[in-house]
Amino acid sequence: MNDKISILERYGEDLVAKEYITDPSIAREEEIKQLILTMLTPEKSALLIGKAGIGKTAIVEGLAYRIKNNMVPNALFGYSLYKLNVTSLFGNLNVDDQVENRVSLLVKELAGREKTIVFIDEVHLLTKNDGQTNMDFANMFKAGLDRGEIKMIGATTSEEYEQYILRDRAFLRRFQRIDVLEPNQETTVKIMMGTLPKIEKNMNIKMGYTPFIAEKVCRFIVELTDEYKRVYEIGSRYPDIALTILANAFTYAAFDNSKEVMIKHVYEAILNAKNVYEDAKRKELIRFKEEFKDLILEEGLNLVD
Repeated sequence: MNDKISILERYGEDLVAKEYITDPSIAREEEIKQLILTMLTPEKSALLIGKAGIGKTAIVEGLAYRIKNNMVPNALFGYSLYKLNVTSLFGNLNVDDQVENRVSLLVKELAGREKTIVFIDEVHLLTKNDGQTNMDFANMFKAGLDRGEIKMIGATTSEEYEQYILRDRAFLRRFQRIDVLEPNQETTVKIMMGTLPKIEKNMNIKMGYTPFIAEKVCRFIVELTDEYKRVYEIGSRYPDIALTILANAFTYAAFDNSKEVMIKHVYEAILNAKNVYEDAKRKELIRFKEEFKDLILEEGLNLVD
């Protein structure tokens, strides 16, 4: 292909080159093992299937983290792993005064590159014909996947897998399915505690309490967002729903120009959470005041609902 144009460089992000503060895929060892085994299998790519908000992208970042730190089998040393937004592949580019489809350019580029894995979220969109050109984008990948020239990790939800990908058996057979389940409460607490240093670094704000209190806060948020209390919207699953509230506590601290997240910021994040039913939230706020009574008294807070 034209040396001046790289779809990967123009539209993608090399996750191996990314800076990681902590392992982004805490408590997902089994899924990452399956992912590595698939990447080692000739002429097979991986398909992560699971509900929105449960951490499919974090698993792929976990693989990139392990490649970056040589924590993978020798056969994967030196690989790059590019994340591509599938919608960025729709459209054309002018190459040497000729119009070429971006997917076609990507397929050609991957065929000429060694040690490259491409990660495409919402991969089901490739199996939907382009309304304007009636192009079958998934079909463009099939030959390269068959020959092992293309190593791909796709991700989609269970619903979209059943609605779109199952209909394209020829595309599907190139992939090893890896089911990603929603983590339980205990695992979600571990994920939150492991993600805390990343949030602190990104926000330049610290959690203002000991790890014991921080874990107590995380556990409360997880219990607050259990299955029966959540408003079901896209992403309203563990760990995403709990991490959103934790991150919002840091946002309230930033709003106060505070360099530490205090209990009032956690309270405000819960009070203003949009993904928990209001009646459940009212009961949980009462429990919050009881659970953290000593800190509230110590800090002289008057928490108003």
